[in-house]
Amino acid sequence: MSPALRQRLLFSSLMSAAMSLVMTAWFTALNHGLHSGFAGWWLLAFAEAWPVALGSVLLLAPAVQKLTLRLLNRRGPAAGSQPALKPRG
Repeated sequence: MSPALRQRLLFSSLMSAAMSLVMTAWFTALNHGLHSGFAGWWLLAFAEAWPVALGSVLLLAPAVQKLTLRLLNRRGPAAGSQPALKPRG
């Protein structure tokens, strides 16, 4: 496995886990309140949400990255500056 692919998979795993933890905590608290059973509901929601979040990141990240590059490079660069990022391919 190439270092670039390992980096992409690790970043996607960590970012999707972090976002899933935050979002499931938020919505579990909104729907169930903060009480003694909160942690159980939260962990269940996280276990159900994280695989979906990881799959979504892996599938959508390339298209979102291309869109980001287009949006950043759409405006003409300032005098004497480089483009924000160079798109691949």
